[in-house]
Amino acid sequence: MTAVAEVTLRRIYDSRGQPTIEATVASEAGVLGRAGAPSGASTGTHEVRAFPEGGVAEVLRRFGAREREKLVGVPLGAQADWDLLLRTLDGRPDLSRLGGNTATALSLAYARAGATESDRPLWEVWRRPGVASKQFPNLVGNCLNGGKHAINGPEFQEFLAIASAERPEDSLRAALDVHRRVGAALRARSPTAALGRGDEGGWVAAVESREGLEILSRACRETREELHLPVHPGLDLAASEFYSDGRYHYRGTTRSPEEQRRFLVDLVDEFGLTYVEDPFDQEDFESFSRFTAEVGGRCRVVGDDLYTTRRERLERGIAARATNAILIKVNQVGTLTDTFATIDRARAAGWATVTSHRSGEVPEEWLPHLAVASGAAGLKCGLMGGERIAKLNELLRLAGPTES
Repeated sequence: MTAVAEVTLRRIYDSRGQPTIEATVASEAGVLGRAGAPSGASTGTHEVRAFPEGGVAEVLRRFGAREREKLVGVPLGAQADWDLLLRTLDGRPDLSRLGGNTATALSLAYARAGATESDRPLWEVWRRPGVASKQFPNLVGNCLNGGKHAINGPEFQEFLAIASAERPEDSLRAALDVHRRVGAALRARSPTAALGRGDEGGWVAAVESREGLEILSRACRETREELHLPVHPGLDLAASEFYSDGRYHYRGTTRSPEEQRRFLVDLVDEFGLTYVEDPFDQEDFESFSRFTAEVGGRCRVVGDDLYTTRRERLERGIAARATNAILIKVNQVGTLTDTFATIDRARAAGWATVTSHRSGEVPEEWLPHLAVASGAAGLKCGLMGGERIAKLNELLRLAGPTES
């Protein structure tokens, strides 16, 4: 394979209309790899810094001829060497000089250039040890938004449809049907109220968390009965966002960590939740462990803010048996190599991985390739909006021709 001949950065905009970074890597053979980095709104404390102070403008000012010259000449196909060089160029553990989003865009653009030059799909290039062939994830679809993803919505951040059909096409059909039913129920509940969609395509309405869960659960049941497809309710609480002073703050009440645990165990049992993400504060490994010990046999307990895709945080979680699954977001750690290290460790421990989008997305198609390559149990993605549909349609392409 040839080497990198040119590297450029530019400002683009994500699905929230906020600026982010796109990188282009050109090889000596004239092959281009291009990628933009998404951005999160609800971010964990332990994520790398998305941008330095001053944002994208400061990235473009700092990324000059010296940085470009150090990247030129790296052979394609040497992902670990490239990603180590990106970290060296930044020089800070949290990637705050050039930004985690800059590293993410450069890491992905380099990977794309190598895959294109070798005439191989990304999922094949990225395939992890032990993943023998294409393995398709369940869909984790956002149907109702709350928390930081919606105004005046419920405290819980995401009300999710977990669709687990054998074929991605059927999973997508089930998740979309639940999304439609949730919207219809919200319109019937408040016919004159405006009904919008949040950052990730889920509906936004002034409902309490419990009522939102009742609507979601009923929609999942109706879809199962009418389409005969497996789909069940799930939640992403993003509980760190409403935790302070040792308590979880809900409208009209607060709960201690122990009260929060009992409350959530009851919700799992009452509504048949099969997926619960970030049910406690991002530093409360003990509450995660107690909750997982109680419901982990019947529910996937997922850490996002708890781990932020960092292997050292995952190691702590494995030792504590804090969860049985981890959410994977490349730009939380900045490079594909760091992401692969976390995925491989989780798989070695027998944990499930769930590959995830961000709330501020770009219309790119690499995310399902990462899910398939890593044998992920889930692909978490919004169900509406061009930047989300781009990923879902690519998953369908990876699954092959439509049968009927």
